[in-house]
Amino acid sequence: MPPRPRRNRPRNQRGSNEAARLADRLQQAGYTKRDIARIINRDPSLVSQFYTRNKGAAFVTALREVLTAVEAGGITDLPELAAIAARHTHRRTTATGAPARVRTKAVLITPTGTGAGRVGVQAIASGSTRLRPLIAEAARRGLRLAFTVRLAKTGYVHPSGSRTDSPGIRRNIIQRADHTEERSYGSGPTGGFDAAEFARRVDAAAGDVTAAVRQWLVETGRIRADAQIIHLEVRTWRAR
Repeated sequence: MPPRPRRNRPRNQRGSNEAARLADRLQQAGYTKRDIARIINRDPSLVSQFYTRNKGAAFVTALREVLTAVEAGGITDLPELAAIAARHTHRRTTATGAPARVRTKAVLITPTGTGAGRVGVQAIASGSTRLRPLIAEAARRGLRLAFTVRLAKTGYVHPSGSRTDSPGIRRNIIQRADHTEERSYGSGPTGGFDAAEFARRVDAAAGDVTAAVRQWLVETGRIRADAQIIHLEVRTWRAR
């Protein structure tokens, strides 16, 4: 009996989309999807949608010019390639010719400065980029920041409840059945962290929030160099 057709089959198979084909050639040249996203100044998830949702038509010209610069011009520097792409990337227009509105995710920070955002495994793998606007807005408002991470118990340097690890945090350590553990860093009573400092760290990591937080934890001797974050939560508030 022949297999039943899948209802959710993508409308375009891999490689049938011109933007996807160009992205494939850039990956063959050594660039990752995240690199391509930086070149066209978009979220990495959009590059994945070249393959799964037939998106990317607006970036075809820019990707062609970038590919030519790489293959014929020998240009490899990401900022230089991004500058080339920017000259060929234009805003969508409405039927009247006016620039179309850009869809953005709301940054949920209240007037009092309270805000929160969390990401799981899938978003962690792509750099937790959805948390970047939250951190950037917190920095703009001069807010304080705290975060909770979850990783394997063996990834932490200090034992559970150690005051060296997170002094002044009275919240219980959350231990999971899968041998992972959640720990919080920063709080209202201890003052938390300067959101502007973490925003600078995120910028230095090219927008990768996961990498910025992980680097801080490694630098301060809280987790091992090979530890991987599998859950991340960021909280903000206004200092009194």
